[in-house]
Amino acid sequence: MSFLFDTFVYYPIYNLLIFIYNIIPDFGVAIIILTVLIKFLLFPLSKKQIESQKKMQELQPKIKAIQGKYKNDKEKQSRAMMELYKESGSNPFSGCLPMIAQLVFLIAIYRVLFNISQAGLIINQAELYSFIANPGQINKMFVGIVDLASAIEFSRLTLGSLPHILLVILAAGAQFIQTKMMMAKQPIKAAVQGEPDFSEMMTKQMLFLGPLLTLFIGIKFPAGLALYWLVSTVFMILQQRYMEKKETSVAVIVAK
Repeated sequence: MSFLFDTFVYYPIYNLLIFIYNIIPDFGVAIIILTVLIKFLLFPLSKKQIESQKKMQELQPKIKAIQGKYKNDKEKQSRAMMELYKESGSNPFSGCLPMIAQLVFLIAIYRVLFNISQAGLIINQAELYSFIANPGQINKMFVGIVDLASAIEFSRLTLGSLPHILLVILAAGAQFIQTKMMMAKQPIKAAVQGEPDFSEMMTKQMLFLGPLLTLFIGIKFPAGLALYWLVSTVFMILQQRYMEKKETSVAVIVAK
């Protein structure tokens, strides 16, 4: 499994990052371009995830009705749910693949940045393809102010740490906005006979857990990972806006 990950994910990302850096010798800009390329690559999966989430949201009233009707018979409830998914052409697990893909690329980006940092910002020739030039020493600064190879050390905070802290806050803020956008599309659901709606509770918790996780990642790991997360989340926000506008345009055309 490790061999497959290295061959098809880690080494391509490592080499693509260095290829971009050779053209534009700013490590931060190279990470941004790499992130956008990855997001375009994952666009079909992300689109499918958003569409799946929307379809599941539309089914929520029927799902709640089934849960209320068969609340004392889990077997009948499961059969009714499976029948509902079959009739609607929905799969509650179809949105998991894009999340797994995103996690795999996040791990790969982390390993790339960590290994470059551990090597003293000197590129390992053994990990480069034969057609990729070795730039030697990497300039770890983004626009000359953010150290992308280091994590935040609160025991050594200086004015130079502020750009890194701002980058982490922006990444967490973007994560909050994206989660808020997803919540805004969900219908308000009533609890079944006074029972709490755990799916709604979990969604509300994610509004805060997502940004907190982003803060943790941004603080504990190299700033390059926070930059990747920020650009990735902003891309997702723009993608969701684009899909909403496209959907609205189609609805207007159909109405005419």
